[in-house]
Amino acid sequence: MTSSDELLPAVEDSLKGGVKAVQLREKDLGIRELLRLAYRMREVTGRYKAAFFINGRVDVALAVGAEGVHLGGADIPVHAARKAAGDGMLIGASTHSVAEAKRAEQEGADFITVGPIYETPSKLRYGRPIGPGEIRRVREEVSIPVFAIGGISKDRVAEVLREGACGVALISAILASGNIKSSTEEFMRLLR
Repeated sequence: MTSSDELLPAVEDSLKGGVKAVQLREKDLGIRELLRLAYRMREVTGRYKAAFFINGRVDVALAVGAEGVHLGGADIPVHAARKAAGDGMLIGASTHSVAEAKRAEQEGADFITVGPIYETPSKLRYGRPIGPGEIRRVREEVSIPVFAIGGISKDRVAEVLREGACGVALISAILASGNIKSSTEEFMRLLR
């Protein structure tokens, strides 16, 4: 997805299919363009009463009234985001190991993603997939919700849930599907 003219209808289709949370993850946009898109997406997610998260930008999340921010390893640290946002905003963190998961929880993260669980083009820079067993190892060490990310397809949902994931984070499995609403509905059924 490159333009908001394509992204917003796709996000709305996923919301119609039952998505409960959306993360705006457009790292290549300038701040003004990101802010404009975030306001538009906040409006769409608000209509469906879905949680809205901004990737890496506490300032943008606060400006648009998002429910939270999701932080990667190169973003502001969790403890600093918590200080800036206070307790009224959810803070998620991307993690790739038990040690990173424990650190995110200790710094005040409300939830984490762990991955990449399986191979996926969008996560190649993070190295080899860590496998579904890492979810269980992380869950044994942290008390906050853990979401699986990376190569999650419909046929892999049951496995990551068995390993202890509270849910999944998806990009291409929904946005690249032929029918976003239908694909979302199927994922939602699998997650119940």
